[in-house]
Amino acid sequence: MTTPPPQNDPAQRGRAPKPTQRVVVTSPRTRAPRARRPYSGTREINEQSELGAVYMRTLIRAQRRLGLSVMLVVCASLGVLPLLFSIEPDLGKARVLGLGLPWFLLCVATFPMLLLAGWFYVRQAERSEREFAELVERP
Repeated sequence: MTTPPPQNDPAQRGRAPKPTQRVVVTSPRTRAPRARRPYSGTREINEQSELGAVYMRTLIRAQRRLGLSVMLVVCASLGVLPLLFSIEPDLGKARVLGLGLPWFLLCVATFPMLLLAGWFYVRQAERSEREFAELVERP
């Protein structure tokens, strides 16, 4: 960028100021081939490099944590039923749709709960895999 001439120059006093001129500067390497991108995450995983192993451990750890948490919730909810019926024996005498409450809970209500837990697990596992794929395929 050029600086304008000083205003008190005697040669410039009678003339109108010169308009500034725009100059476009480009790099001489504009037509050069671009640098190769570093390895993508999928290539790291396929070549079984150290970084690929870290990526896979992260995914497996997230899925293991999800599976154990869903299993813990299901087992805890089923395991508390015998405890509840042993603490409060009058609950075992209640009847629902002609069945005793313990049989109704174990035979009828258990299956929708298992289906809901399975649906939740699959949904969260797919979300985890989708986030993993976005992380790995990011440039």
